[in-house]
Amino acid sequence: MPQSAPTISVAMSVYNGERFLAAAIESVLGQTFEDFEFLILEDGSRDATRSIIAHYAARDSRIRPICRENRGLITSLNELLANARAPLIARMDADDICLPRRFERQVAFLAAHPDVGVLGTWTEDIDEAEAPYPLNAPEHPVDHEGFLAAIEAGAPLLCHPAVMYRRDLVRSVGGYHRAFRHCEDLDLWLRLAGLTHIANLPERLLRYRHYGEQVSSRHATVQQIGAAVSRFAYAERKAGRPDPTVGLNELPAVDDLDRLFGRPGVAREVRAFVAPSLLYSRAALGGDGFDILCRFVREGGQCEGLWRTVARLVLFGYPGRALRLALHLAAARG
Repeated sequence: MPQSAPTISVAMSVYNGERFLAAAIESVLGQTFEDFEFLILEDGSRDATRSIIAHYAARDSRIRPICRENRGLITSLNELLANARAPLIARMDADDICLPRRFERQVAFLAAHPDVGVLGTWTEDIDEAEAPYPLNAPEHPVDHEGFLAAIEAGAPLLCHPAVMYRRDLVRSVGGYHRAFRHCEDLDLWLRLAGLTHIANLPERLLRYRHYGEQVSSRHATVQQIGAAVSRFAYAERKAGRPDPTVGLNELPAVDDLDRLFGRPGVAREVRAFVAPSLLYSRAALGGDGFDILCRFVREGGQCEGLWRTVARLVLFGYPGRALRLALHLAAARG
């Protein structure tokens, strides 16, 4: 007799996650709502991740390990989506912590609101040692009207590992798109915004961890460029025009975005969107983000903190880049 499907498929992809994985798994297994399967996709790790998963899988039959060679996060998320047996999928990352009633509260809300296809929660910010992180966690929009307003304002929308969504809805739009590396979730929410209602529970039901090695720190420039492009693609769809990013495996260089969208000025607007987010990122200022910032200044762009970034570049160990930025700022001042 075939086994009946659970209410929730918990979807976690992990790569070299041994440091925080046990705490993340235990927070899922400790949920007050217990009718779930727990898909953990081990994406070709080179540390003890696989043995940690095996340890917990031997203790709890709800865990379904998927172990294979490394293929990257977006491929892994789509594989989890394809393997999920439940009608609801709860996303979870290997470095965060669910509070005990997270699934209970989300399932109850979705049952009472069939028009809502994606439901996040507010979060608590923690550091590597699970101490409060000195950052005010955003209070994401609690209803669809607020969600649409947040899109227009460029404000935070959802915390991906706090989200629960309806499986068939996300499958119907093709899941996560490969071109939007490190911001695949934002692109997905923007594609779903016209098809379903999206909301957040105003309860802090996930502890979101901040640390230097996380993807959002290491790939800040690519993430911010993708976020900007996803918003331009959203505007195209909203205006009834074709989305030029459909079918792309990767986004073109910023300078080629005018050609992609068929109008001048897109590349410049993307640089203006991205530049303020790069000012405090060591990885961005030491990488491709620095050239975007300089181009932004040469084009007459202004934002608070540019001169302080010169000093920050020196502290980060980039005196040559500090001098270049200072010269661009002085020239722009005229």
